[in-house]
Amino acid sequence: MRLYRLLTAAARADKAQAAGSLRLPAQGTLHSLLTEQDGPAHAARPMPPHRSRDCHGVKPVAIKRQDKGRIKALPVFLAALSLAACTTTMPIDTPTARASSSAVDLPLTENLPARFAAVPSSRLGTNSELARDFTELSFNLESGRTLPWFSRFEGPITVSLKGAAPSGAARELQSLVSRLRNEAGINITAVDGAKATAGNSIFIEFVPKRVMNAAVPNAACFVVPNVTSWQDYKDNRRGAKVDWATVRQRTHATVFIPAEAAPQELRDCLHEETAQGLGPLNDLFRLPDTVFNDDNFHTVLTRFDMTMLKATYAPELHSGMSQPEAFAALARALPRINPAGGAVGRAPDVGSTPKGFVAALQRAIGAGSLGSRKAGAREAIAIAASQGWNDTRMGFAWFALGRLSVNDEPAVAVQAFTRASAIYRQIPGAGIQAAHVDMQLAAYALSTGQAQDAIALVNHSLDAALKGQNAALMATLYLIRAEAYTQLGLQGEAQQARLDSENWARYGFGSDAAMRQRAAEVASLARQGRG
Repeated sequence: MRLYRLLTAAARADKAQAAGSLRLPAQGTLHSLLTEQDGPAHAARPMPPHRSRDCHGVKPVAIKRQDKGRIKALPVFLAALSLAACTTTMPIDTPTARASSSAVDLPLTENLPARFAAVPSSRLGTNSELARDFTELSFNLESGRTLPWFSRFEGPITVSLKGAAPSGAARELQSLVSRLRNEAGINITAVDGAKATAGNSIFIEFVPKRVMNAAVPNAACFVVPNVTSWQDYKDNRRGAKVDWATVRQRTHATVFIPAEAAPQELRDCLHEETAQGLGPLNDLFRLPDTVFNDDNFHTVLTRFDMTMLKATYAPELHSGMSQPEAFAALARALPRINPAGGAVGRAPDVGSTPKGFVAALQRAIGAGSLGSRKAGAREAIAIAASQGWNDTRMGFAWFALGRLSVNDEPAVAVQAFTRASAIYRQIPGAGIQAAHVDMQLAAYALSTGQAQDAIALVNHSLDAALKGQNAALMATLYLIRAEAYTQLGLQGEAQQARLDSENWARYGFGSDAAMRQRAAEVASLARQGRG
């Protein structure tokens, strides 16, 4: 249990020194890979430039020559679960899409609504904090451009599916619409596509993945204003018509999703892109419990998200308001929406996020060489350290470093994941982030023959994965548990864990082929641990 004890000790140390440095115990650690971790969590050590780039990369720390190759590269499949997407720069200012988590080219199957909690829990801050977050989310675009006015739909809204919608899409849409009506108080109705009109409408269109990728590489799904179809978007994609900065009042928008998306990816796209079509257009790396964050850890709308949407459609606000006017309206609306949050005043300073940090992280999780991406990740860590952050921005920067290092520098990956874990564990609302990190570390423990550590990490992560409604993560965690039990000779427990994995895998991965591939990859890790 050395690795698991190390992580819990690190979390305790980080919580006790919330804004200070993190020192990890150098004794009793896994191999000697983590002994270099006893420097400050905020201080990014000088890291030499490296080679090629990946969907989430961060700079590696120096690694001893003898440690190289101690474990075979952790399979790239972990990238898809750790970070649901790689973002890309859109040609026009539209909200950045969820990037593909490796969609499967087979039909969808039944979803699992009964197995998930009704509403993903998250902590609401004070109304002063909510007003600050609302303003930053609603008056800025992801590109950094400031919006001159507040925009939303005025009046009842319809949403409809277009084209050959995959099996389960209508059910997922109806579930989302019910939540939007009940939790956010939005007057929105799902209608048959034939009955939809261009006025106050959101269209959900399913497009072949190869066609989408040709137009918008790396994006799993995205939403565009003022268009009603894929052809309409293609005809206007370079013009002002699809620029959110020109929208003063919303009348119609279209969400584009790959027709081959696995059930979970389809649901995730529906939640995030429909929410951005309705409300906030920005994503903030500093927010822990929201889909409005480019880290893409949260996959369904949280309590925070519903509160932002409820404020968006509060009667005190209307389209065309300036930022001061909207803030004054929020001061009246939020105490009614969130009575426990108190009056709206000056919120604590959380530090503005420099454009350089956002650019560095986007480079790290974007396309390009591994060396360039690692350089972006290192730069993000250095900027976060210079700002004194110990929040999700620093946690994600370390996570990105780990993701970019799993294949060529496993020691660096473990160090980075351990730091990310310590940060996430002391942040309210960051349970799903910590679960993703723990999954990576559990895979590492499995590959190095530390079965008990792997099981402890899995057990620590399952509750957060369930609350986060992440079936793909649940399935992978159970696969790791199964192989760990096998290493310990506990065949009955291993078989039960495999059955548990199968219960989640169909929804998470979408096909038997994808399920078998994931199982084979985890089994490969286990063979390394036995080798």
